[in-house]
Amino acid sequence: MLKAGYSAGMTTPVDGEPRPVSVVRSEALAEGDPTPGMRRRQAFAAPGLWAGLVHTEPGATSGWHHHGEHETSLYVVSGGMRLEFGPDGQSIVDAGPGDFIHVPAHVVHRESNPTPETATAVIARAGHGAPTVNVEGPA
Repeated sequence: MLKAGYSAGMTTPVDGEPRPVSVVRSEALAEGDPTPGMRRRQAFAAPGLWAGLVHTEPGATSGWHHHGEHETSLYVVSGGMRLEFGPDGQSIVDAGPGDFIHVPAHVVHRESNPTPETATAVIARAGHGAPTVNVEGPA
């Protein structure tokens, strides 16, 4: 039972008291910051923390972007993720189900899904400012 003044999924207290533990149900996920070629869904955002999911269709490639001051961790649940980054986007890492990916703050990258199934990854970001900055491409 939630105390009066709180609701499931709230990330800030109404009356200044400590926040309760909350659950964000899958059907309550909100649309996250858009980047062409991928769909982000936000579970919650709290000061210094953002969490959610990203879905990338088979064969899709996202637009170039970075996450500003945020350090980003991805855990691949299904499908596959390929990240291109570095000078002219020439560096590549691949990850599959059960793998973690770390994307440092300010690293311009794009994601693709080289597998025949929709890729899904859990995202956790720690930092401040805009969680996603879409750009033209890497330097």
